[in-house]
Parts: sequence; structure tokens; C-alpha cells
Amino acid sequence: MQNNLAATEAQYPTGIVRAIIVTTCIIASLLAIIDSTVVNVSLRYIAGSIGASTTDVAWVITAFAISNVIIIPLSGMLSELFGTKNYFTASILIFTIASFMCGHSTSLWQLVLWRFIQGLGGGALMTQSQTILVASYPPQKLGFASVIYGIGIAAGPALGPTLGGFITDNYSWHWVFYINVPLGILAATTSWLTIPNEKNQKLKKNIDWWGILFLAVGIGSLQYVLEEGNSKNWFDSRIIIFFSIIAAIGLIAFLYTELTTKMAAVNIRLMKHRNLAIGVLFNFIIGAILYIAIYTFPLMAQINLGWTATVSGMALMPGAFMSTIGMIFSQKAIDKGVDPKILITGGFICTFIFGTWMSFQSESSSFNELFVPLLFRGLGIGLFMLPVIMMSIQGLSGANLGQGAGLGNMAKQLGGAVGLALIGTHISNAQAIYQSQLSANINPYSNNTTEAIGNVSHWLQNTGINSNTANSMCNTLFETEVIKNSELLSYLSSFRMLATISLISLCFMFFLKKKATPSKIPNKH
Repeated sequence: MQNNLAATEAQYPTGIVRAIIVTTCIIASLLAIIDSTVVNVSLRYIAGSIGASTTDVAWVITAFAISNVIIIPLSGMLSELFGTKNYFTASILIFTIASFMCGHSTSLWQLVLWRFIQGLGGGALMTQSQTILVASYPPQKLGFASVIYGIGIAAGPALGPTLGGFITDNYSWHWVFYINVPLGILAATTSWLTIPNEKNQKLKKNIDWWGILFLAVGIGSLQYVLEEGNSKNWFDSRIIIFFSIIAAIGLIAFLYTELTTKMAAVNIRLMKHRNLAIGVLFNFIIGAILYIAIYTFPLMAQINLGWTATVSGMALMPGAFMSTIGMIFSQKAIDKGVDPKILITGGFICTFIFGTWMSFQSESSSFNELFVPLLFRGLGIGLFMLPVIMMSIQGLSGANLGQGAGLGNMAKQLGGAVGLALIGTHISNAQAIYQSQLSANINPYSNNTTEAIGNVSHWLQNTGINSNTANSMCNTLFETEVIKNSELLSYLSSFRMLATISLISLCFMFFLKKKATPSKIPNKH
């Protein structure tokens, strides 16, 4: 038995070579994940610098997201076509060059174009990093390889706003992109020197062009709808209706093509294995949970608590550390035979505690008061992320490994987009409702209102301001307070929604097999 294990492990890289491969994959995956959120806190500075409106500058995020989600499921096929080393190294270089050109852009549409190209390179980095990492370890060490990859997934969304806030507060927004260049050059160099170059020669004669086209049209249109729907008031907009129809047609055509094509670009037949399908579903939920918190918390911290972008980003870092602890604990527990369902359940319960705790905060909440609930968020991510990552790739090898990783990462990306669209719409609607309710309490027939306005007006007049101006200032002050409080209430409501999603997600646990360790799935691609 020991001789067999030794022979198996001899097929994998060891020592300094494996260490370099691991470092390369961590850098590459972090670059891709961080860049999906790092720009968010810099948008208003970018808009001012290049003379764009706050509405138009949102395309800087949308362009990256669309190209990113298109390339992620295709990265397994492209890796087979061009070779693992060639494709991974080329993707890092595309991402790096596009990052430099983003920082060098002087107009909005120049920046949007390079962000789109950056997304094409970055989409491969996440999936290929996971595939290469897993392929560098024997099957019995799958948990350890997944921990390494999971740390990047958990830390990236927290590092993005932190890094973006620090650079924006202290340097120029251009450095949000320039910082990728030296790391990208390093990762490309080590990738070329250490990663093996595996190809599938059959694909050169059997490229699934129709599948690629339908995927790009369907998933790209869907991503656009999710990114822009809230700002355009959803289906009140003709362009959102148009792209929704295109998305539906494209995705239906894509599914039909992939199910009837022998050498499919995306092997969705893998979804017939129940635990893999549930793993993809949970990846979708994880994406939503990750990005709902990352979107809502900085808004509340900066608008209602008065924190800087740097401080609000730093508040997320202890949670990222707890995610690492949670994943290491999950790995040890799974190795000892603990049912992954228990760990996933614990993760959702921790997230439920975080959402519920945050929903009771106020504008006087301090950094220390938010520290513990943010730790629960991090621990929850760590507990359910590792079992889900393993679930999505267990039993896969060769081409199927890249395909499974691509499906899982695409689900995570789409989950994040759906989560952001859902929470953005919820915040807008909730804010309008709360503003209407609070405004209804401020009227000239209310004794409390007239007394409060009278007291403030009297104080202003004592400072030398005439009565008309004092009354006008009072009305403005009360309107501002109504808006500020309605914003805070909408953010607290969003945390309640997050808690509800976590609770509902527990229902899917019944679909999991008792043992989340499927046998090896034949590689037919």
C-alpha cells in the first residue's frame, strides 16, 4: 500500500518546483479576484479624472464582469487546445498588459476596452489556478490543495476594497491597475518555467464554435442584464428586455448544442453527477453571499458611520483571516471523516448569525462593535467554502477537472452578479419605502415635529441667523436626516436578507449524499 502511494506521489511535482507552482497559482488567482472588486471604491475618482459621468463609468466594472464570466467556463477547453502552460502564461500576460493599459487610459471607452480585455485574461486565472493546483497534488491531498485555492477566493473580495481604498486615499487611481504589472510579470515567468504543457490534439479538428458563440451571447447578455438592470429600472427599460430575450435564446441554444455535440466546449454532462451539480449550486450561493456583504458593508461604513475607504476595507481583513482558519479546520475535519454536510451547515449558520447581528447596528456603531460579527462572516465562509470546492471537483481528472472547475467558478461569478443585482434593487426599493415612512412623521400638524423644528430654529436664531433662513435650514436639516436614516435602514434590511438567504440555503443540504466523495468520473472529453 505504501509503495503504491509512493509511486502515485512520484507522478506529481515536489519540493521547490511545487512551491513555485503553488505561489504562481495563488498570485494569479488573487490578481483575478481582487480586480473584480478593487476598482469599485475608485469609480468616482476615475470619473472625475477622465471626465465621465458616474453612470457611464460603471461600464468599467460591467465590461470586466462580462468578459470574465464568458471566458471562465471556456478556460478548460482552451487549456486543452493550446496547452496548460501556454494558455495559463498567455492569460497572465494578457491580464498584465491590459492592466498597464487601463492605468494608462485617458478616456472612458479606452479604459472600458482594456478592462474587457483584462477580464478575458483574468477569467482564466481563477479556473486554471484551481485546476493546476489540484493537478499538482495526489488525490489523497485534494483537501490541502483546495485550502490553498480557497484562501485566495476568501481573501480576494476582502483585499480588493482594502487595497483599492488605500491606493485611492493615498495615491492616484492609476495605481489600482499598475500594481498588477510586477506581480503579473513574476507569475508569467514562473508559470512558463514550471507548469507542464498538456494538450488535447483532437480538439484542433473539433472546436465547438457554435457552443462558444451561444455561450458568449447568452452568458454575456445575462451578465449585462444583472449588472445594469437596477440602474435602468429593470424591465421598464427596453434595452434590458431586449438583452433578457437574447440571453434566454443564447443560453437555450447553448444547452442544446452542448448536449448534442461530441466535443463540447463546456462539458455540462458532468452535471448529471448529483454532488457535482449540488456543488455548482452551492458555488452560486457562495458567490451571492460573498458579494452581498462586500457590497453592503462598505456602503454602510462609509456613508452612515463616516469611515474612510481604507478603514472600511481594513475592517474586513480579520474576517478573511478567520476564513483561512475555517478552511484549515474543515480540511482536518474532513480528513478525520466528518460529514461535509455538518461543516456546510455550520458555515451557513455562522453567516446567518452575521447577517442577524449586523441588522441590529446603528449609526453610532464602532469598529469594535462590528469586529465580532465580521469574524462570524469570515468563519462561515471558511467552513462552507472548502467542502463546496472539493465537492465540485472530486472524482474529476484530466479534461473533466478543468471543466468542473470552470462550471464551479462560473456559478460563483454568476451568483455574485445575481447577489449584487438583488441587493442593489432591494436597497433602492427599501430606501424609498423607509424615506416615505420617515417623511410621513415630519409634518406641521405633529407636535413633536413643530417642537423639534422650533428648538433648532430658535438655536440658529440665537447665533444671528434671521427667522426665515433658520426655518429653511431646519427643513433642509430634517430632509438630510430622513435620507441618511432611510439609507441606514435599507442597509440593515439587506443584512436581514443575507441572513434569510443563509437560512434558506440549508434546505439544499437534503439533496447531498451522506458521503460527499464520489468515485472517479471517467474522462470522456
